Amino acid sequence: MSEGVTPPRNLGELFLGFLSIGARSFGGVLPWAYQAMVEERRWLTHADFTETVGLCQVLPGPNLGNASIVLGKRWFGLRGAIVAFLGLFALPYVWVLGLALLYADFASNPMIHAAVTGVGAAGAGLFIATAVKLGRPLARRPAALPMIAACFLAVAIGRVSLLIVVPVAAAVGMLLSKAELL
Repeated sequence: MSEGVTPPRNLGELFLGFLSIGARSFGGVLPWAYQAMVEERRWLTHADFTETVGLCQVLPGPNLGNASIVLGKRWFGLRGAIVAFLGLFALPYVWVLGLALLYADFASNPMIHAAVTGVGAAGAGLFIATAVKLGRPLARRPAALPMIAACFLAVAIGRVSLLIVVPVAAAVGMLLSKAELL
């Protein structure tokens, strides 16, 4: 473990840490998870966070939900996996349920429609900022930028399914890694 990294000391700290991530994860959980786990609480290094999220992106389900299970298990076993997952999703579950009930009554209001559009734009901005933050260390490797561009073009422009892009990118990444290009 790297110096300066201090994983949660107990299940309560683990739960509250993931609860705080879930509580402020408007527009996407990834930016807030990075800020909380790497910058504020120093549970993980930047590299460990990137690797964990990278692994969890190829698994079915929400990326950070998967990461909460992986990290909770790493630190406290099965109980930690359950506690971290519940912490992450407790408040968002309640809020989404409440907002769904309200939205059903007010969805036709133009002000509500404009607010939802604005929140969506803010969420997209947070996601792009986090992608850039996570991509910086990768971009220093010779083959990383062409791989990033190829994956982006395949998915965003070519509309190729992630079920195809992810395994192909993983295989190409392993080959490039063996050749020490990635």
